[in-house]
Amino acid sequence: MPRTFAYARVSTTGQSPENQIREIEAAGFHVEPRRIITEKISGSTFIRQRREFSRLVDKLEAGDILIVTKLDRLGRDATDVSTTVKALAEIGVRVYCLALGSVDLASSAGTMTMNVINAVAQFERDLLIERTQSGLARVKSEGKVLGRPQKLSLKQKAEARKDLAAGMSISAVARKFDTSRQTIMRVRDNV
Repeated sequence: MPRTFAYARVSTTGQSPENQIREIEAAGFHVEPRRIITEKISGSTFIRQRREFSRLVDKLEAGDILIVTKLDRLGRDATDVSTTVKALAEIGVRVYCLALGSVDLASSAGTMTMNVINAVAQFERDLLIERTQSGLARVKSEGKVLGRPQKLSLKQKAEARKDLAAGMSISAVARKFDTSRQTIMRVRDNV
């Protein structure tokens, strides 16, 4: 009898994988609590670099079933997700995605569906990057300074360097200018 595993991933510590687990149960899959693997890590982190997913793969055997609620729970990189699904299929593990109608991602229909969805997702990411870069280039061309505002003015930086050269400690200079030690060290190092 095949064993069923569930993988539920969230990106931040403020989120909970509980909804994903409930969704899997509501779809009619019975997963023993010890076979529910949860992880709090960004979807942009490659699958093999995820500690809990790697431990899960070590447990999987031929005939096992792995369930995810959505394709992006496996990852956001289309190539990484496809490679992982293929590697699991090669050892005899079926991967089901509820959002795709509980289709086995290693089947012909599953592979086609996954490839189409991954291609669209990759296209959307590429468009977002292009728009962001275009916007940044426009802002720079208008002479606007990007990034966080400087903590110290040029005059304060020069004064801080003089204080450091005179032997004043980094901590003392930081207190004088009401800033962090890191800021003073950056001023010191960027002469």
